[in-house]
Amino acid sequence: MSIRTILVDDEPLATQGLQLRLQAHDDVEIIATAANGREAIRAIKTDQPDLVFLDIQMPGFDGFSVIQGVMEVEPPLFVFVTAFGDHALRAFEAQAIDYLMKPVDEDRLAATMDRVRQRLAERRGVLDAERLKEALEEHAPEAAEELAEGSAAEGPASNRFEKMINIRDQGQIFRVDVDTIERIDAAGDYMCIQTGDNTLILRETMKDLEKRLDPRRFQRVHRSTIVNLDLVKQVKPHTNGECFLVLDSGAQVKVSRSYRDVVARFVH
Repeated sequence: MSIRTILVDDEPLATQGLQLRLQAHDDVEIIATAANGREAIRAIKTDQPDLVFLDIQMPGFDGFSVIQGVMEVEPPLFVFVTAFGDHALRAFEAQAIDYLMKPVDEDRLAATMDRVRQRLAERRGVLDAERLKEALEEHAPEAAEELAEGSAAEGPASNRFEKMINIRDQGQIFRVDVDTIERIDAAGDYMCIQTGDNTLILRETMKDLEKRLDPRRFQRVHRSTIVNLDLVKQVKPHTNGECFLVLDSGAQVKVSRSYRDVVARFVH
């Protein structure tokens, strides 16, 4: 399935250069280009693309204004393309899927397109499931009821949870793959994200962060600790009904009695 794409840049040479690089990706179909923010908003609302490569600094509406201007429609995926690196934090806060520097590197663009394909596949999977549910409700209501019961038993679908988390630490932005997160320790309104030997600080509450992570993998084992159960390699009993989880890095995390039953459902 083609990826319907719009390119937005006030510099014609930048648009042409990106078009040339995208020719290496057979599934990309460039359906429109825009030279400013107003044209971009109009094209997005009219053509409803899957993907938009969006310059940030343009006359009139900048790239962030474009995103705000299309929020009432189903928004496409956005990739910012800019000559300036000081907008990276705002770009990720605006939920851009990636942030490319001019001139665009071909290998970097290929990695971005892989991320785009994964995200679109997740979106289409959800859409297909919704269409199936609607068809079943109309033509086979009993089957629809069974499907709903099965979905409730399995819990939330994994594609509803974060795959990457953006963390600003010491003036830099780190994109952390949640698969690499070993544990998360709370310190007030800050979270210490542990990925093996590395520790990053995220300003967010434990409650809010839990909502972003798949509960089938990330479970709270203490009032202030979340553990990636996929990275638990050993369970060590302790006194008073408590235990320790030994993680892949060798770190040991204490499981309080109030959370022991929760962990037991996942660790065998």
